[in-house]
Amino acid sequence: MSCPDPNLVELKPMEKPDIEAYKRRLEAERKLLLAEIAQNEKPVDLGTDTEDPDEETDKSEEMGNQLAVAQDLKYRLDEIDVALSKIQTGKYGTCESCGKPIEKNVLDVDPESRLCKNCKLRA
Repeated sequence: MSCPDPNLVELKPMEKPDIEAYKRRLEAERKLLLAEIAQNEKPVDLGTDTEDPDEETDKSEEMGNQLAVAQDLKYRLDEIDVALSKIQTGKYGTCESCGKPIEKNVLDVDPESRLCKNCKLRA
């Protein structure tokens, strides 16, 4: 009989209380993101005509920044929606690349993660 490799950790399927905790966390984050998206989608007040080109440039830059932030928030919201959908279908916590369980420490940092640690390192 051979000794087990101490570097190999057997990952077991996630337990229901853990899944429920991630679900609550994802739902709370989703709610915050929706509020942030709504706030960022308010149009930037470009004001009235101004004769100062620097002021116009600043306002245009602010609008561009606001749109970029909103896009990032929407991407994160999509990732959370995918994770919540996986909870519904019973596929949450499974790596999309290798099919193995995603490590708890990965999900603790990034609960919407689609990949396990090894597959993230390879990507």
